[in-house]
Amino acid sequence: MMESFWSTMQHELLDTQRWSTQEELASAIFEWIEAWHNPRRRHTSLGMLAPHEFESLHIVTETAA
Repeated sequence: MMESFWSTMQHELLDTQRWSTQEELASAIFEWIEAWHNPRRRHTSLGMLAPHEFESLHIVTETAA
């Protein structure tokens, strides 16, 4: 699983440009993980939905019940 994560980050972020400083790279990695990878990527365990999509379905179901 970690190899898949690192491969995805390498392809989608690290191979796209060069960073001037380690701080700039660390910030880009943090932003990629927190703003895209964690909240938006689709999860097989959630029926190929992104977490925010899954949660919105769950909230709608609770509200309707």
